[in-house]
Amino acid sequence: MTHTHRATAGHGTPDDGPRGFRERAGRYALLPLRVFLGVTFIYAGLDKITDSAFMSATGTGSIGEMMTAVRDSAAVPALVDLALKNPEGFGYAIALGELAVGIGTLVGLLARLAALGGALISLSLWLTVSWQTDPYYYGNDLAYLMAWLPLVLAGAPLFSLDALIAARRRTP
Repeated sequence: MTHTHRATAGHGTPDDGPRGFRERAGRYALLPLRVFLGVTFIYAGLDKITDSAFMSATGTGSIGEMMTAVRDSAAVPALVDLALKNPEGFGYAIALGELAVGIGTLVGLLARLAALGGALISLSLWLTVSWQTDPYYYGNDLAYLMAWLPLVLAGAPLFSLDALIAARRRTP
C-alpha cells in the first residue's frame, strides 16, 4: 500500500499529512463545545440553587421579579405567566434542568437528550428573558441555543459514557 493510497483511504495514519490531521481533528471537534456547555450549565444551575435571593417569588434579584419585569416584552408571555404561577418552583426546575443537562453533556450520558434539554432551556430563556435584547446578537440565549444544535445532532461519540455503553453492547 502506498502513501498516497493510505491517505485517500482515510486510515488516519500520522504520515497522512494535512488530510489525516483534519480527519482526526474533525473527530474531536465537538469536545471543546461539550466541555464549555457542560461546565457552564452546571455552574449556572449551582449558582441559581445556592442563591436564596434568586429562588424567591419576590424581592431584588428574585426569579419572580425577573419574570415580572420581562412579562410584557417576552415573545411568548404565556410562558412567563406559567412561571409566575410558582416562581420558586420554576426557578428550581430551571436550575435542576441546567444541572442535569450540564452533567449529561459533560460526561456524555444520554448526550443527545441532554443537548435537547439544553436547547429547550435556551429557547425558553430566549423567548422570555432575552427576547427584548436589541440588537438580538447581544442576547446570549440565542447563541446558546445554536451551540446546542450540533450536540443534538451528533451526540457525544468520543470520551463519553454513551460511547462506552455502545462499545460494551458491540462486544460479545
